[in-house]
Amino acid sequence: MASVVLSEAEKLYIVHGVQEDLRVDGRGCEDYRCAEVETDVVSNTSGSARVKLVETDILVGIKAEMGTPKLEKPDEGYLEFFVDCSSNSPELEGRGGEELGTDIANTLYRVFSCENSVDLKSLCINPKEHCWVLYVDVLLLECGGNIFDAISIAVKAALFNTRIPKVRVLEDEEGTKEIELSDDPYDCIRLSVDEVPCIVTLSKIGYRHVVDATLQEEACSLASLLISVTSKGAITSMKKVGKGSLDPESIFEMMETGQRVGKALHIALQKILDEEENLGTSRPKVGFLG
Repeated sequence: MASVVLSEAEKLYIVHGVQEDLRVDGRGCEDYRCAEVETDVVSNTSGSARVKLVETDILVGIKAEMGTPKLEKPDEGYLEFFVDCSSNSPELEGRGGEELGTDIANTLYRVFSCENSVDLKSLCINPKEHCWVLYVDVLLLECGGNIFDAISIAVKAALFNTRIPKVRVLEDEEGTKEIELSDDPYDCIRLSVDEVPCIVTLSKIGYRHVVDATLQEEACSLASLLISVTSKGAITSMKKVGKGSLDPESIFEMMETGQRVGKALHIALQKILDEEENLGTSRPKVGFLG
């Protein structure tokens, strides 16, 4: 992951500020930076979104294609994640970028393994034979800290924007089944994103923890906790990253903070998505390829 080199004096300045609930950019420990969210930014996808969190820039495209249901879940569709770290950072070139991409993809699989995160049964066309497979492509355009949170926001926004064509299964007298696709581009189904979790990363700095850490703050943190939280504040998964350790008391405090911050994050994101959708086709395109 991209990192910055700080002197001991700079690290001390950041750590002391966090202890006083005053970060270098003026935020409190539980404050997010202002994020720009835009959906429907790539034309040849079923759904797409771009999230820019100051210097972190994420583009997500979702492609719905017909496939065969998995043997263990014959009446459900499924999601596939692919992450490309084409950041300008030299550390993300070659194997470093591949390892980070694999780590992010595995984290997304874990977050969405929760049974109710996405209604996978609605993606089933014909049990055991046909289903919709959602290929979620994540492109890391720029890395400026807190990439897991930004990616989870972008994935939820792209799922909200996803339109899947309606299909009918026709059966002739001989029992042969055919799939008929609707000619109307507006005749489609939408996915409910009410239970889709967002990731909240809490970085331990000194004796306190912060959300939405910058690259400088990440350099001062030895351990972080990734918590996926639903809009109702339910925790669906946790993952500890970093070389340092976390004591049980700190973990419980970070979980409480994650639930509180996660609920507020979902409310703010849903408000933006609803406002953008209400603008319809008249909204100006200001994002990627707009």
